[in-house]
Amino acid sequence: MISVAVRPLRAARAPINGLPRIARRCLASIHDDTDAAAAAATKPAIPAPAAGKPLKKSSSKLVFDNRKTLHDFLRQSAPPIDPALTTIDRVPYLGKPDGRASKFYVEVYGCQMNTNDTEILNAILHQSGFQRTTALDDADIVFLMTCAIRDGAEQKIWARLDQLKAMRTKQGLSLKVGVLGCMAERLRDKLLDQDKLVDVVCGPDAYRSLPYLLALADENHQVANVMLSADETYADIMPLRLDPSQISAHLSIMRGCNNMCAFCIVPFTRGTERSRPIQSIVDEVRKLSEQGIREVTLLGQNVNSYRDTTATDALGLGADLAPGFSTIYKRKDGGLRFAELIDRVAAVDPELRIRFTSPHPKDFPDDLLHVIRAHPNICNQLHLPAQSGSTTMLQRMRRGYSRDAFLSLVDRARELIPNVALSTDIIAGFCGETEAEHQDTVSLMREVAFDQAFMFAYSMREKTYAHRHLEDNVPADVKSRRLAEIIATHYDAAKSKHQRLFVGTRQLVLVDGKARRNTKDGREQYAGRAESNLKVHFTLPDDVVGESLVGKYVAVEVHTASGASLSGEFRAVSSIREFYVVSEPRAAAPTASAAAVALAGAFPTVKKVAGATASSVSS
Repeated sequence: MISVAVRPLRAARAPINGLPRIARRCLASIHDDTDAAAAAATKPAIPAPAAGKPLKKSSSKLVFDNRKTLHDFLRQSAPPIDPALTTIDRVPYLGKPDGRASKFYVEVYGCQMNTNDTEILNAILHQSGFQRTTALDDADIVFLMTCAIRDGAEQKIWARLDQLKAMRTKQGLSLKVGVLGCMAERLRDKLLDQDKLVDVVCGPDAYRSLPYLLALADENHQVANVMLSADETYADIMPLRLDPSQISAHLSIMRGCNNMCAFCIVPFTRGTERSRPIQSIVDEVRKLSEQGIREVTLLGQNVNSYRDTTATDALGLGADLAPGFSTIYKRKDGGLRFAELIDRVAAVDPELRIRFTSPHPKDFPDDLLHVIRAHPNICNQLHLPAQSGSTTMLQRMRRGYSRDAFLSLVDRARELIPNVALSTDIIAGFCGETEAEHQDTVSLMREVAFDQAFMFAYSMREKTYAHRHLEDNVPADVKSRRLAEIIATHYDAAKSKHQRLFVGTRQLVLVDGKARRNTKDGREQYAGRAESNLKVHFTLPDDVVGESLVGKYVAVEVHTASGASLSGEFRAVSSIREFYVVSEPRAAAPTASAAAVALAGAFPTVKKVAGATASSVSS
């Protein structure tokens, strides 16, 4: 990003040849509260301050976005800018940001990607001398890492901003407030305009510029950088974890989404898809393993559409779509795909669990299912966001598949991956939804019996296809009733399934700590997650110290099951390799590609048997 902290003006065009490509498309617009912009069009240019010289105090707003280009900005006759000084994370006319006297506090809302983004942000600010505090009262800056996927998520942020404003007013604090993430990109103007609640607005692709935005905010500016990038992945930044004691970590492998589903705001807040080079991902996974992390979740808005175009040794594995699925955009050929990536990640440490989210059902070809089956440390749990059980509704949502195609994928996953657990996303009351379409969704929940489901009533998002072309015409009370019916159906089906499949078996559980509640008879419980991602609560014998189990795998015998969790008793400390029964390599299914057959045959193959016990395993 290039930012020149002067009042808006227009004048002669300045040359831009020689500037980096990222810089040439950087600057967009500068807004000034004093309305000086219009008058300044006929005034001579004001020279930019010399490097290191304090900027003149003003009440201006500086906004950097994609609406204009750097070419437009340089039409102003500011002095020529040295190309060596103009990079995305170095700003001309400002000294190097120094945060040694500043402490920041972060509140994270929304998805796992926001948690990972916060850890990237933490690393960037730490490098500039800022210190993170976990006490709001001790902070000079408060950041809200926001979500824009639903209206309810945004309303939480507005309410929190009002609380922070009241706190600043009542206590007379000079606390700065920054809004980061998807809501920042979507509502930057409103955030800056509404009662001056916010000092800094920073979008998902602009975190590198945050130290400089804070420097501008120190000069009495409201400032925003919400530029979307075609290539930013933060691959060179090692995230600084928020809680070093955690045994699980999130790792972003790609950013953005090309799917353009009718209901979804993500392509407009996160941009188009771009993927990190595979080696940077493998290196980060290795470092996490060395730090004692026992579970890594690979993240992306469409995580299984990962495509590394820098790889020179790609096998072409996993390049196809799942049968019966299509896209509304033209898919690109070449590159190293998700199936090869997750194979290499799993090979880093066979005792490191691997998960991934959030995928799209279209990107589950047989090749990927075979790789998941072949590695015991890749969890046999798939997230398959259905969104609806009605083919006509799926067409309106622009999802690229039918109900039958989705059910065929479910059947194929269950055929190739023993004891696979499935989760999903469901939207109730999308535009024009009829009662018959809703009942199709209810029947899908009953037929598939997902192990977990994330279910929400539809809320219209600006900029989306639905906002431009469809009508949000399902009454709120109807949405609520339909959502309640979907939720009830899911939990009934899940409870029945879990009681049938899990009670009496032993599950491999990664222990994350003490359970929040004891048993009804007062016995202390510990908790963790099974490979299915279900929460498991278990009691311990008197001679086992619970704290010694945190971060370890244990075998738990399941006694009871609900629609959301399992409960049982500790049986033994175990490991991934010990828990699963080793067997002869399987022959790949006839429909798998030759590449998948060769790759699957190279793996030590294991049976993922739900009822396996540590004592019955041979290695």
